[in-house]
Amino acid sequence: MSKAIRLTLLASLALAWMSVPALAQSGVVNSSKNPNQIAILHWYDANRTASFAFSDTTQGMAFDGANIWVVVGINGVSKVRASDGAVLGTFTVGRGPVRSLFDGANIWVTNSTDGTVTKLRASDGANLGTFPAGTNPPSGNNPIGLAFDGANIWVTDPTSFTVSKLRASDGTRLGTFAVGSTPVGVTFDGANIWIADSGFGSNNVTKLRASDGALLGTFTAGRFPQEVAFDGANIWVTSAGDTSGNNNVTKLRASDGALLGSFTVGHGQSPTALSFDGANIWVGATNGVNKVRASDGAVLGTFSVGSSPSLYMVFDGANLWVANATTDVVSKM
Repeated sequence: MSKAIRLTLLASLALAWMSVPALAQSGVVNSSKNPNQIAILHWYDANRTASFAFSDTTQGMAFDGANIWVVVGINGVSKVRASDGAVLGTFTVGRGPVRSLFDGANIWVTNSTDGTVTKLRASDGANLGTFPAGTNPPSGNNPIGLAFDGANIWVTDPTSFTVSKLRASDGTRLGTFAVGSTPVGVTFDGANIWIADSGFGSNNVTKLRASDGALLGTFTAGRFPQEVAFDGANIWVTSAGDTSGNNNVTKLRASDGALLGSFTVGHGQSPTALSFDGANIWVGATNGVNKVRASDGAVLGTFSVGSSPSLYMVFDGANLWVANATTDVVSKM
């Protein structure tokens, strides 16, 4: 190699290296990633970093600030360390557990077969009580969805078309309220409770005042609404029963229920599960998850995750956890 060629190469490398600080200072202008994502080594939109196998069917999940609580099998819930997936304990609850919820100190689990909810202390899994949910426990009720309003636990019962309000401190039932047809998903917006009415022909979500259960409105939200999530300003609703190709998630303004948009998600049919990561809505469908920008409903990505990830997801502040019901596996993204 001639001296001239060597000098030219060295000069080119020097210019390229000197340009790095300038690019860093001016910001990344030719990439979909921003400097913050690069700084935290978030190179990809989603990456399945690990999968954890369980001995039985995995369902609802909750995050307690350090651990993921996974409903497993016919009467158990496992406490899984979020950092590495280690199982720290498995605790017995009622029969037919479906969903779990963290109230700031304790884990609540709906037991659909028993018609009850179980309260476990998050620190050590101690059973703090099992409480009837609905109007006629244990028979005739099927508690499913859970939401916490800061003082009370709200439990949906699709069998009796009701939602019950339980005092979190001692499980006392403070009221049971009729809502739509086959209520399943439920969420709290800071003042009110939103319930997805998934029954045939309903196509609605119901808004109740959390303080007294007063009906504030019923709003149209796609076919067979299944799950609801709050993003700090708006309510998102999945249309679970629509297998005709209209795989939509609906955005409603929380203040008045106004329809802000209906967005098609691209991965799988029958979108159901919802999780909010602070900027985006994650939507689970029959064979994958969709990342939707909360501000405008743009689909930012679709990702394959295990088998049947459509029902249960939770965000831990850094990663999304997805239960793959048919393979007894939980995936961490």
